[in-house]
Amino acid sequence: MEATSANRTPGRLFCWIERIGNKVPNPFLLFVYLIVVLMVATAIISALDLAVTNPSNGEVVRVNNLLSVAGLQWILPNIIKNFSSFTPLGSILALVIGAGLAEKVGLLQSLMVKMASRVSRRYASYMVLFIAFFSHISSDAALVVMPPLGALIFLAVGRHPVAGLLAAIAGVASGFTANLLIVTTDVLLSGISTEAAKAVSDTVHVSVIDNWFFMATSVIVLTIAGALLTDKFVEPRLPAWQGNGEKLAALTPLENRGLCAAGIAALLFIALMALLVVPEQAPLRHPTTGAIIPSPFIQGIVPIIILFFFVVAIAYGVVTRQIRRPDDIPQLLVDPMKGMAGFIVMVFPLSQFVAFFNWSNMGKFMAIGLTDVLESAGVSGAPAFLGLMFLSAFLCMFIASGSAIWSILAPVFVPMFMLLGFHPAFAQMIFRIADSAVLPLAPMSPFLPLFLAFLQRYQKDAQLGTYYVLIFPYPLVFFISWIALLLVWYLLGLPIGPGVWPHLP
Repeated sequence: MEATSANRTPGRLFCWIERIGNKVPNPFLLFVYLIVVLMVATAIISALDLAVTNPSNGEVVRVNNLLSVAGLQWILPNIIKNFSSFTPLGSILALVIGAGLAEKVGLLQSLMVKMASRVSRRYASYMVLFIAFFSHISSDAALVVMPPLGALIFLAVGRHPVAGLLAAIAGVASGFTANLLIVTTDVLLSGISTEAAKAVSDTVHVSVIDNWFFMATSVIVLTIAGALLTDKFVEPRLPAWQGNGEKLAALTPLENRGLCAAGIAALLFIALMALLVVPEQAPLRHPTTGAIIPSPFIQGIVPIIILFFFVVAIAYGVVTRQIRRPDDIPQLLVDPMKGMAGFIVMVFPLSQFVAFFNWSNMGKFMAIGLTDVLESAGVSGAPAFLGLMFLSAFLCMFIASGSAIWSILAPVFVPMFMLLGFHPAFAQMIFRIADSAVLPLAPMSPFLPLFLAFLQRYQKDAQLGTYYVLIFPYPLVFFISWIALLLVWYLLGLPIGPGVWPHLP
């Protein structure tokens, strides 16, 4: 029996969220309506000749009117291009092809059963969340791969797959910038922060490790908070899972041999990657600096992950006789892509809205305008912390790229924090908390329709409101937990990274 929405939310707040959310139109229609609203808004703002000034370079930013002659001349030739060049679409579909092959040959299910035999049912939530945090090394790929794996892990240990799905989404999305390792997010944000700090001092530098102590500790805190939330609140609210024909049976001797073959293939693949990355003059290092971050290896992490899936899935499929001849491989790839049809349809208006939003300059206009309001109000001290937090969270709803948001906010908030005596890495850390925590709720995120599609695998009647009411506790608890950790960290005067404290020396 599938989970139903009835009696899922004991509190009035959750009932209200679900009712309101389910009244929201289908995501396809929602973005069509948003495009209309955006067009009208740009026309009004342009007619009023409103403008803001970018504090980083003095550029006057005006909104481009989508309903003007220039707007219409830009829209029509670019509609197909907006869709075909929408970067997340290609990455997501390619990852689904790789992960889909592993799922179709039975590798993922067998792997989950093997893991479940060694992991207590009681600690499945902790395992899913911890793996989700560790998967951030693959950047956006984690948002595609990890949620269905979380569902399978829970299914393998006899727990509700929707709870595993939600825990995984929380780990990869709400905790997106919490990492045990240094990843591309650290590189992008630290570079922006360093440039912004030059407005006050040329000697202050933000390195990629300046938030590492705090963010690595965040992984532990959020894993515990997320697991307790899953075990004590989220899963008990879900009706008993009786399955929908999807069960993970005990492994056969053939499947065990397939796992051994996949393991050997994985080790050989990793060894090959190590030869291409680890040596000092390795071809996948940065051609000029020889660094690993950034490098062609990091930039190509998504195709590397796809290739990894293909290698191990083919090894498993050949041994288990799911793949008997080369022609079987493209046939096995068809079903995963069929399941993405709804996502592709939803992405068409989403890609148009994002492109229209960017061309109109509405994102910059909103961000700079709201920042100017805070600055003109003379915000400082604790209000400055809260102002940066809530402004970052708000902008995350409309601008999908965290680095794009920080490139707008940093020129104002980094100098402001430095004049108050705080290190720019501390301002960057506050931004990362807010921007990451609310990510699963962001309607502009290209991953929101994907998360809904994952949920509908186990709950076919799920609507957008169903998704929101189920995922909402995670951003809320993660945000509160992160703020509490930040306060404790600040009051104890602990270093946020190697040799870096909240205050400037």
